[in-house]
Amino acid sequence: MILTYNEAQHIVDCVDSLGWADQIVVFDSYSEDGTVDLARQAGAVIGQATFENYAQQRNAALEFVGSGGRSVGDEVLGVDWVLFVDADERGTPELGREIRQVIEQRPEAAWFVPRHNYIFGRLTTGAGWYPDYQLRLLQLGRAVYERPVHEVAVVDGDIGHLRNTLVHYNYDNPAHFHAKQQRYTAYDASLLKQQGVRPKAYTPYTQGLRQFWWRFGSLKGYRDGRHGLRLSAYLAYYEWLKYRRLAALWRSA
Repeated sequence: MILTYNEAQHIVDCVDSLGWADQIVVFDSYSEDGTVDLARQAGAVIGQATFENYAQQRNAALEFVGSGGRSVGDEVLGVDWVLFVDADERGTPELGREIRQVIEQRPEAAWFVPRHNYIFGRLTTGAGWYPDYQLRLLQLGRAVYERPVHEVAVVDGDIGHLRNTLVHYNYDNPAHFHAKQQRYTAYDASLLKQQGVRPKAYTPYTQGLRQFWWRFGSLKGYRDGRHGLRLSAYLAYYEWLKYRRLAALWRSA
């Protein structure tokens, strides 16, 4: 299951990397760049729904495959398990073999999948970027997503951890990284305010320093050299910015 919106750049390579799956479904948010046509030509089944938030879209995708998937004339095969893959991710044959093994032999209702993150074109293993577990393999009918951004799956049953990775072509360049972090910090600040968190005047600075030490030291960002140092500094800045934005929200309340 690949959720898409204007992913023409990635969709064909993504679909091709999942050829070991019984069926590939692209669940699209009415892309305007040819994503749907490219996905169909690559062999994917197409579903579509208007995007409201990430949790809603994942739940709609699960409902689509559970109901047989006829929204745009395509039919989904009988489905027991769903693997969510983002368009900028790639599957591997090794991951496919492990997935088949666990769903046939193990009782867990869902599985975390580790990721290899390529940031600015470089495989990044420190600063929290590996194993970067994502809950992506779900038994249909035993999971539902909650929370609009940074969505989480609530699972009815035990959860396991796979060994083989998804390959994630994450941020292409610093501009891409900064644009996403700006959006994340704005959302996270609003979420903290809803939870009643009130920062002190010094909180942005202490949180920024803690974030840097956590990323560069505790999570071994130093293993990636200057690249890890830069990423740790970037994330420390955005932790500082998050609490500055939180303080501004309380001042304007």
